[in-house]
Amino acid sequence: MTNYSQTIWIARHANRLDFVNPDWFNTAERRYDPPLSDDGLVQASQLAQRLKQEKITAIFASPFLRTVQTANQVAEVLDLPINLESGLSEWLNPEWMSENPERMAIAELISLFPRIDPSYTSRVQAEYPETEATALGRSGETARKLAAEFKEEILLVGHGASVLGATLGLVGEMARTEVKASLCCLIKVVRQNPNWVLELNGDTSHLSEVEEIIRFN
Repeated sequence: MTNYSQTIWIARHANRLDFVNPDWFNTAERRYDPPLSDDGLVQASQLAQRLKQEKITAIFASPFLRTVQTANQVAEVLDLPINLESGLSEWLNPEWMSENPERMAIAELISLFPRIDPSYTSRVQAEYPETEATALGRSGETARKLAAEFKEEILLVGHGASVLGATLGLVGEMARTEVKASLCCLIKVVRQNPNWVLELNGDTSHLSEVEEIIRFN
């Protein structure tokens, strides 16, 4: 086997509106698909600037609005398209959600974010309802499939659970207690065949304001 190095960046979405204004949930049309808050948009911009000098060639994002908004900031700075990947979705937990969470339609997302590539097809489909083990497993499978298919440096933008699952899917379960997945954090996983190494773990040094209590959803 030829030895080569590969870098996978994994980021969690920035701060969300319902974390800042919990009352938003009571009247929202799509309760489980909140947008970024104003400070979340600032965080996403800071993430984009942090990644500006990296050699990322492809961006994959969960199809929820807050992850697309976060990915779009990076895509604008790096001049790249966005691939919507269902396998990076939120943990579809029936204890949090009374039904399959309604999201903004793909066509509407594309109209708002023209960098979305409409030709891309998700490599893994998230299906409601999910246990924690299922959510972590499918996001781990997603990370492995994308790493195998896209050999260059890539960025995955997900949620607390899918960031954790994607990281564990590459570096293994031994890192479960180590991975930090705070809002708009950045994880860097590097492969030196045949092993993956966690080089950056939940880094938030690019943020002017950092979440003190890590919320998983």
